[in-house]
Amino acid sequence: MKGITVWSAFYDVLRAYNVSTIFGNPGSTEQPMLKNFPSDFQYILGLQEASVVGMADGYSQATRKPAVAVLHTGAGTGNGMGNILTAFLNKTPLIIIAGRQTRQMLIGDPYLTNRDATMLPIPWVKWSYQPVRAEDVPAALVRAIAIATMPPAGPVFLSIPSDDWVAEIDSAPAIRTVSTIVAPDPERLADFAIRISKARKVALVLGEEVDMSLGWQAAVKLAKLLNVPVFLVPLSERAVFPEDHPLFQGSLPIARGPLSTALKSFDLALVIGAEIWRYYPYAAGPVSPPGLELLQITNDPHDAGSALVGDSLLSDARLALEGLYLLLRNSTAVSSTNGTAKASQTAPAPTQSTPKNSTALMTAAEAFELWLCFESPSNVGDLLEAWPIVEQETYFTSASGGLGWGAPAAVGIALAQRNRTVVLTIGDRSLHYSVQSIYTAVQHKLKLIILVPRNEEYAILKEFVVFEDTPKCPALNLPGLDAKAVAEAYGCSAFCADTPADLYAAFQKARKIDGPFLIEFQIDPKLEPLPI
Repeated sequence: MKGITVWSAFYDVLRAYNVSTIFGNPGSTEQPMLKNFPSDFQYILGLQEASVVGMADGYSQATRKPAVAVLHTGAGTGNGMGNILTAFLNKTPLIIIAGRQTRQMLIGDPYLTNRDATMLPIPWVKWSYQPVRAEDVPAALVRAIAIATMPPAGPVFLSIPSDDWVAEIDSAPAIRTVSTIVAPDPERLADFAIRISKARKVALVLGEEVDMSLGWQAAVKLAKLLNVPVFLVPLSERAVFPEDHPLFQGSLPIARGPLSTALKSFDLALVIGAEIWRYYPYAAGPVSPPGLELLQITNDPHDAGSALVGDSLLSDARLALEGLYLLLRNSTAVSSTNGTAKASQTAPAPTQSTPKNSTALMTAAEAFELWLCFESPSNVGDLLEAWPIVEQETYFTSASGGLGWGAPAAVGIALAQRNRTVVLTIGDRSLHYSVQSIYTAVQHKLKLIILVPRNEEYAILKEFVVFEDTPKCPALNLPGLDAKAVAEAYGCSAFCADTPADLYAAFQKARKIDGPFLIEFQIDPKLEPLPI
């Protein structure tokens, strides 16, 4: 093996794991890694590091395998930190690599240095490391992939000095695999099944891990067996159950008191694939109503440990659902309330009036053919009521609540799913957090439709003004934004829709265009109460 460079071994490791796409914004400290870029790899340029991380996140989720994001030393890592945090909470396996000045210069803190490289991304990575020797870089990559993909998956960070790539190694690292699924403890799962079978009235509450584990079919089977209502956990970044199914009851409230009230008629809540609970605003009340027995199943030890109530079991969501079904299907003790069928959600016909809210979107799309990425906080309820998600792994949003993830993530998803149209619904202010991702969509002619509901205000914050009684907050109006002009400046086709009929026509046109298409449309700025 004498004469094999770190550079060559690094790309061989990526090949061994079938990783051939690298997202980045190149800088001088990364160019030694990128020199003579291999022809069997593709490099996806992002114009800013937040977009680079977001694109890699979306791509990884859509391909179900790790993705590589290359950032420019400490400055670039800082630019990307918001979306690194989001990737961690999304449980996305990213390999984040930051270049660094040469080892000979580090003692003097040179220009563009990262003074303590491994500390910068903590606590929002699973592992942060700078190899002690240049020769250890390929082995560090093997370890990074293993850590990133083991449950719960998440980003890892490698800091690599720029002169390491030319070093020679004596032997290539062993390529190894790790388990990415955690099976449930059989005894504890059986105990959960017994407790479920004895319950008088059960609520089945599902979270994002159900979708990540491809567990929709198993969830439907268990729900039908128990004949119980199915709830979505608050603020889930994935859809978890067919939302047109008669047992599906929508999302639980996002605040403590109202959530507890919503569960007060049940004597047992089975929470699978989520934390307990992901709250947003504070509304007084107990974590759990009196008399409610709560069982949690998650693959994340942190989420199990941080739960304030209930008993927890570590497991892959799909395996747990399947295991509970087998244990309960012959039980005669199961007795639970029927779910309530939801009213029909047929899309309204196009009219010539201004759209009242984002329910107008459903006049434009056949949702079952599309992937939906979302970042418009003030009208998420309107959208999902009008656009029920009926297929697993077709709805994506941010687990962190931070803006600037949606647009680049949609670009990454579109890169991974070129045979399907991706729809990004993003607010007129949210668009500008990572607007440069439109450039990447244009350069790669991605099938991406960007829907921008325009209300010219921070609507969600105005709703908080009412909820928190904080009048006269400044800077909540946003006059002068022009999403159409910005998109066209990047070379993206764009259109302003004044009526639902215009929106419908533009959407159908967008589906036929080779490349991204932005549609901006006015919505009623009338505020709605926070969905607590």
